Amino acid sequence: MAQGTLEVLLVGAKALENTDYLCNMDPYAVLKCTSQEQKSTVASGKGSDPEWNETFVFTVSENATELVIKLLDSDGGTDDDSVGEATIPLDGVYTEGSIPPTVYNVVKDEEYRGEIKIGLTFTPEIHPFERQVIWIGGSTIF
Repeated sequence: MAQGTLEVLLVGAKALENTDYLCNMDPYAVLKCTSQEQKSTVASGKGSDPEWNETFVFTVSENATELVIKLLDSDGGTDDDSVGEATIPLDGVYTEGSIPPTVYNVVKDEEYRGEIKIGLTFTPEIHPFERQVIWIGGSTIF
């Protein structure tokens, strides 16, 4: 597995189930990678099609295999309502280095509840003790 930094671009979501019956919901996202958790701003009154365009940075290590994004509706005075979640495997970004904004399904109770658009960039950590071997004119330089 890889070590380094994972940059997550939270673009927006579409066709989410509105959990507020009388008005547009106020969605936000909680992004979790291993034990690290970060929260987006609340898209007040944006309802089922919020846009964030926010970037989050996580430090990843060997045990980071997926990014989980939980979408919630901010409710003042009561517990926030779950809208759904998306689980994004990280193998592709470790291999490619970056994945442009891509749509992932949002699921709740094993049912489709909309989609979320996420971009990913992975920057591997370079250890100071790693040496590169360079071949120049038949000579090896460390």
